[in-house]
Amino acid sequence: MRLSTVILPVRPWRSGGRDEWLRAEQLGFHTAYTYDHLSWRTFRDGPWYGAVPTLTAAAAATERLRLGTLVTSPNFRHPVTLAKDLISLDDVSDGRVTLGIGAGGTGFDATALGQEAWTPRQRADRFAEFVPLLDRLLTEGAVTHEGAFYSAVEARNIPGCVQRPRLPFAIAATGPRGLKLAARYGQAWVTTGDPKLFETGTPEQSLEAIGGQIDKLAKACADTGRNVAELDKILLTGFTPDRGRPLESLDAFVDFAGKHIELGFTEIVVHAPIPDSDFAADQAVFERIATEAPAQLGG
Repeated sequence: MRLSTVILPVRPWRSGGRDEWLRAEQLGFHTAYTYDHLSWRTFRDGPWYGAVPTLTAAAAATERLRLGTLVTSPNFRHPVTLAKDLISLDDVSDGRVTLGIGAGGTGFDATALGQEAWTPRQRADRFAEFVPLLDRLLTEGAVTHEGAFYSAVEARNIPGCVQRPRLPFAIAATGPRGLKLAARYGQAWVTTGDPKLFETGTPEQSLEAIGGQIDKLAKACADTGRNVAELDKILLTGFTPDRGRPLESLDAFVDFAGKHIELGFTEIVVHAPIPDSDFAADQAVFERIATEAPAQLGG
C-alpha cells in the first residue's frame, strides 16, 4: 500500500511552497500530486499557481519523491503542448512523474478560454481522442494526426520521456468510455468515489459504490484482454461521505484506508492541510498518518 499526498498550489514558492514539497519527501510519501487547474472552487479568489511550473520547481528541490497531477484534463490543455511540458518535466525530475488525467468537469477551467462548458458527452468525446494522441506524442519521435478535436503536424518530441516507453498515466474515470481508456492506456486508475453520495450518502454506501466501479474497471480490462491486477488503483480522499473524518486521528485513517485497501486499492491520497478551507486538518495528525499509517496498513 502506498500513501501519497496532494499539495494544492496556493502558497508562493518562497513563502512556504518549497518547504511543503520538501516536507512531503521527508515524511516518506510515495507521491506528491497537485491539481492542474487554472483556479478551483473556494480558492478562486486567492493565490493559485500553475501545475507544471510548480512540479518543475518541486522536481528540482526533491530527490526521491514521485510527482504528478490529479488531474490534468482537456479543459484547457492541448496534447501537443502538454506532451512537450511532460517530457521536459520527466527529464528535470529524472523520471519521477506520473500524469493523472481525466475528462474534466464544469468548473472554472471549462469556460476560462471563452468556450461554452462542454456536456458530459462532449467531454468524453474529447477525452477519447486526447488520451491516445498524448500516448503517441510521448512514445513517438514525430507525430502527425488530424482528428475531430486535435491536430498535430510532424510534432517532434525528441528524446522522449526518461521513463520508457513513456511516463505512467493514472486515468480518472467512472463511466464506460473512460474506463475503457484506463484499461487500454492506464498504468493506474483513479477515483474520488461516487459524487452523488457526497452530500447525503453514507460511508457504507460509498464503499459499495466504489466496489462497483472496480467491478466495471475489471470488465473493461477483460474486454481489452488485460488483467485488472496490472493497474494500480488510486483513491483520492476528501470527496466521499467520510469527508475529512479520516484525518481526525491515526486510528480513523487506518480504519478508513483499510476498508478501501480490502476493495483492491494500492494507493491512498490525502490532502496536505490548508487552514480555513475544506482541507483544514491538524498538521500533527497529518504527519503522524504519513509516518505511522503505512506500516499499520502493510505498506
